[in-house]
Parts: sequence; C-alpha cells; structure tokens
Amino acid sequence: MVLESPNEPSREELIALVRAQAIEIAALKARIAELERRLGLNSSNSGKPPSSDGLKKPSRVRSLREKSERKPGGQKGHKGETLRQTAEPDAVEDHFPSACGECGAALTPETSAGHAARQVFDLPEPRPLVVTEHRAHTCGCAACGAKTRADFPEGVNAPVQYGTRIAAFVVYLLHYQLLPEARLVALMADLFAVKLSTATLAAMSRACAKRLNGVVATIRDRVAGAPVKHMDETGFRIGAKTQWLHVACTSLLTFYRVCAKRGSLLANVVGIVVHDHWKPYYTMEGVQHALCNAHHLRELKALVEIEKEDWARKMQQLLRRACHAANLAREREVALKSSLIASFERRYDAIVAEGLAFHEAQPPLTTKADGKRRGRAPRRTGHNLLLRFVTRRPDTLRFLHDPAVPFTNNEAERDGRMMKLRQKISGGFRSLDGATDFAAVRSFIVTARKQGWKILDALTDDPQILAKALRLS
Repeated sequence: MVLESPNEPSREELIALVRAQAIEIAALKARIAELERRLGLNSSNSGKPPSSDGLKKPSRVRSLREKSERKPGGQKGHKGETLRQTAEPDAVEDHFPSACGECGAALTPETSAGHAARQVFDLPEPRPLVVTEHRAHTCGCAACGAKTRADFPEGVNAPVQYGTRIAAFVVYLLHYQLLPEARLVALMADLFAVKLSTATLAAMSRACAKRLNGVVATIRDRVAGAPVKHMDETGFRIGAKTQWLHVACTSLLTFYRVCAKRGSLLANVVGIVVHDHWKPYYTMEGVQHALCNAHHLRELKALVEIEKEDWARKMQQLLRRACHAANLAREREVALKSSLIASFERRYDAIVAEGLAFHEAQPPLTTKADGKRRGRAPRRTGHNLLLRFVTRRPDTLRFLHDPAVPFTNNEAERDGRMMKLRQKISGGFRSLDGATDFAAVRSFIVTARKQGWKILDALTDDPQILAKALRLS
C-alpha cells in the first residue's frame, strides 16, 4: 500500500484543481476568441467607420448588393450629359494660314473659303467686387418747408457693408463645402481681393441662420410628419465636450439638430422610422419601425468570416435576394406578389430556427475563472443577432410589405457622414451657438440641394416663399 506524502495534494484536491483549470482555460479561450473577433472587425463587416481601418483598409471586392443582369455603364434610355458647342460663344478668335501649303504663296483673310470651329469652355478672370452706392435723398416740401429723407433699402444698415450675395457664397463654402475659416479667408482674398476676418465669417453665419429659422422649423415639422423618415445620430464636439448631432430626413428634406444628450429624440414624430436598432428609438410612441438591413448584412458578414456560422451565410443570401426583388418591383411600380413575400418569410423563419438550434447546442460562455457571473448569462454575438431577428421580424422585413420603406438607412447615414468630415477638417465648435447655427444652415442647404434649387439663389431668396415651395414627394 502506498501512503500519500503530507506534501503532495490529495486526490480530491487534484480533481478540484483540474476543474478550476478547465474553467479558467474555457474562460481564456472565450477571451481569446473575443479578442480575435475584434481584430477581425472592420468597416465592411461591422458598424466601425472606414477611418478606423487605417492603412489596413480592406479592399471592397464584393458589394452588399445582389448581382443584377445589367451590364456595367450607362443603361439604355439613360440621358447622357456631355459638353456641346453653343450657338452664341462669348468671344470668337479667327485663325488664318499665312501661306499656301502647296506652293507657299501668301494668303489673306479675304481668301477664306470656310472654317472649322472648336470651342473652349473656361472660367472668366475673377473680378473685384461690384460696389453699389445707395443714396437716400432729402427733399424739401414746397408747401410747408419740411424736409423728408428717403429710407434706405432693407438690409442696408451701415455706411459700408458686404451684400447678401457674398454672404451667401461664404456661408455655402463654410457650411456645405466645409472649408476651414482660415482657408476660406485666404480663398476670398486670392479670388476676389476681399479681406475678411474670421469674426466676419461668424457674423455672416449667425445672420444667415437667424434669417432661415422659419424655413428650418418648417423642414423639421415636415420631416416629423412624413410617412417614412430616416433617423440617425453622431457624436459632436462642442466646447471641448461630446454632444450629439441628430439627423432626421427623407429623400427631399433633411433636418439637423444639436443635443446635449444622445437620447433626446425628435418630438411629434409619426409614421415609419427607419433606424439602426438603437434601443431608444423604440421608446418613441405612435410610430412603426424599420431596421437598416445594411447593418444586418455587415454583422452577418462578420459571423461568416470570423465565426464561420453557416446560418449567417444563408441569411445573407436571403436578405440580398429579397432586396433585389423589392428593388425590381419598385422600379416597375408594382407590388411584390404575396406568394413571393410568404416564401421569403418562410425561408427567413427556417434560417432563424437553424441558427437558434446551433447556438443552443453550444456550451455556455464562461467569462470568469471561477465560473461565477452575476446577472444574465452571456450570449454569443450570433445568438444576440438571431434573437433580434426573432423579436424584430416585422421591422426587419417591412421593406417587403411597404414599397415606401427602403432596405437600408443609407439616407440618414449619407446626411450624417459629412458631419464627421467637418470635425476632421476643422475640429469641434467652441460654442453651442456656433454649432446650432451650423445645424440650421446645413439643414437648409442640404434640403435645397435635394429640392433641386440653386443654392446661392436660395440663400438670398425670401425664406417664407421657400418654405411654401418645399416638395414632400
């Protein structure tokens, strides 16, 4: 019989040690898998912005769209835009040969027998500003002898000032083309010999935002009352603090607003809201929801590439085909057949059931060495996405039932993307007033472009007339 040494662990202690090590190994494996997953995420398979990819930016070898039967390039019936000669050029330069190409005899303009014409389109030479002097005359009354002076036109308030056209040009470059203030000052000096200061730019921006407040409020109300609208939000640096810029838009209207809290949502919203599944949107009352399936496709791509989950590949394929079918029906101005919708939904339910069965068969995740964790047991990323597909099934597939609902939330993401570019170029805003003015002016300019208006003309037109001219569809 072998006696145990007092320095050696007992059999029970060894079993306990092995169990503890097994739990720790499982936790470490889960941690390694999570870290490897994070390393595998980029802008093409997650919600990370493209700027986070750095020098390892993935090549976009595959689009999220379903492949169509169309050939690349312009489609049949597409109206092309090309440079064409004008019948009335601004200037004509005649060129004559000096000598005959055969015998060398001298030639004169009088011997011309016809000509070939080529036109060059170019910018005119920048000219100094046009100065208009307004003279308010004082007239004496022949009857009573009183003297009366005429009123100056509205907006002519100082002995010397800049006009509305130059202010509109400055505001357009500052808030739409996103030129930094210092570079804008240099541009105006180089092109027009106008020496502006950054304080003048701020005053022009403030005056423009104040003048446009009425039409911007109309844009806000029209977006809130639209049958379908897109909503998104992004961080905004104001006064060295992170605040939030919310965007609410349709294909013809865009409204931006600055908020201190991310969860401060637009009020009086009705209809359908397209968004990216951020939970506070589900606190809005009296609205229906439609989820952005571009986000779903990116999340599914990560599950296919990193976790190698086969159900995710099948769901990817299904969503692409459903999107393609909905787009074709929308182009032909017909509704999807109910039998086709039912087929998509049956396939959707089958894939979700397959995915849930796969995850329920997996061993539970352990994140602590002792195997203890307070609260709900952790779930894998794919499991969480499947539960979203179950609970938000009508919101995910709403684009199949309503032709007005798009497959993605790209409308809001496009309108919000330039806000990040503005911060990269010029940084944050020093004051809340400056950020609010920017949001108001940007709301108007983006809406004006969607409406098909000429931007500089719109910035100088009567805002009340423009508010009445807004198209909703």
